[in-house]
Amino acid sequence: MSDGKKQLLQLIVAGLEADLQLLSAAARTAHVAATHEECLPDNKYDTTALEASYIAQGQANRAQEIRIALESYRALVLHTFDDGTPIRLTALIELEDADGNVRRLFLGPQGGGMKIRDGAGEIVVITPGSPLGRNLLGCKVGDEVQAGASEAATLFNIVAVS
Repeated sequence: MSDGKKQLLQLIVAGLEADLQLLSAAARTAHVAATHEECLPDNKYDTTALEASYIAQGQANRAQEIRIALESYRALVLHTFDDGTPIRLTALIELEDADGNVRRLFLGPQGGGMKIRDGAGEIVVITPGSPLGRNLLGCKVGDEVQAGASEAATLFNIVAVS
């Protein structure tokens, strides 16, 4: 297994752990604000406490989503790929557009949209549930894949998978 993918996995876990700490603290703060005596309604139109409780619940829900993502990444088995191996979970993919621009993607179980920086630039985490993730599943190096809606789609050539 490449050390680069192991390091990428560690960076994803570290990013999720940092997000979880931040959201957990924010949820606790919002909960305290929602139950604080200064948030008690002055009249029937005062919704400050209600709004604060909605914020606290939303942050708690997002923290739970991150906990689930963390569990999935901690249990993740990294697979090796070569030019003939069909793309599936844990593939690190390089795509090139017609102008020669290269995008690097990691196909992970959760955390789509997360951006990780390494020595070679940026890697974006995508999931099999995303449109691009679905389009990439089963493809191999040399295949073309479409990203985006049909009227504004970009064609990419798969130049590397590891």
